[in-house]
This record gives sequence, structure tokens and C-alpha cells, in this order.
Amino acid sequence: MYAWRGYAGTHRIDNNPNRITLAASDKGDVIGTVTLGIDSQMGILADEVFSDYIGEFRARGSKVCEITKLAFAPHVKSKSALASLFHVLFIYGHYLHQCTDVFIEVNPRHRRYYMNMLGFNQIGELRSNPRVDAPAYLLHVSMDYVNEQIRKLGGTSTHPAGERSLYPYFFSPREERGIASRLLQIG
Repeated sequence: MYAWRGYAGTHRIDNNPNRITLAASDKGDVIGTVTLGIDSQMGILADEVFSDYIGEFRARGSKVCEITKLAFAPHVKSKSALASLFHVLFIYGHYLHQCTDVFIEVNPRHRRYYMNMLGFNQIGELRSNPRVDAPAYLLHVSMDYVNEQIRKLGGTSTHPAGERSLYPYFFSPREERGIASRLLQIG
């Protein structure tokens, strides 16, 4: 998907203990992937371009993580599949790694989507991302905000009451606790 869109780089998924890649499938076919990068001594990928902003969060005691390499098959138009993938990613970040703040680098044409659908906020100015040879904004959302939206809207997609975000398509808080419990058991 990244090469098809004209982004530079290898776009391979490296074996890294600080990253987990999740895949969504439909009838055995992978329809989407996304990677969660957990902060470590090596930092996160977004540090290459935005270390000044991310460093401010670390200085305040935040445990940061990042979302990278989101790719969904173009024929898939399922908010539920996308929301489920994001929700499991947030569960990993929050429950298994105690992350407090989530970052994502996005192309300008995708910025509004993440802001409207997941509540991300723009931090700083547009910069050039050499990993993909394209412009990028740094977006941020606190895990507290994500958790609040899940408590308020998770599992309500059948009656979202005009809500336009992805949060109604997330699992219910009860389902989230069950998923988190199972993930914690397997490590």
C-alpha cells in the first residue's frame, strides 16, 4: 500500500521487540495491518523527525508510543474492522505497556481524518519525513482521552446518536476488559 501510494522506503516489518504489528482478516484474507511502536532506549520512529516535541512529553513523565504502517485494502470500507484494529492496538499500549500518550506521523491529506475520527491533535508544523520522502504532521492523543471515549461510546455503533468518530465502533468497555485480560494472560 505504501509503495503504491508513492512513499519511499522499504516498508517492511522488522523484527523489533518494541513493536507489534496487528493484522485484520476477513475469511482468511488479510485486509489491514497496523504497527504499535513502544518507546525504548532506541526511541520511536517519529523521533527521527519530531524528537523535540516528543521529548517534551517524555520530560513530563509520559510513556509514549506510536502508530505506524497502517494499511487497509482499498476495497474494505468497514469502520468496524478499522476500529477493532485500533482498539486492540490501544489495549496493547494501555494495558500491556502502560503508555500515556500516542503519536502518529501522517501525510497532510490524512491529518483531518485522524483528528476527526480518533481525536488526535496536531503538534507543531509540517516537516519532511525522510523515511517515506513525504511531508508529515505529528499528531497526538492522550490515552486518557482514548479511554474516556471508549467508556462513553464503545460498543454503541448500532445507535451512535450522530457521533462521527470511530469510537462507537470500538468494543464495549466490558469487551475491552475481557480482551485485555486474555492478552495479559498470554503476555
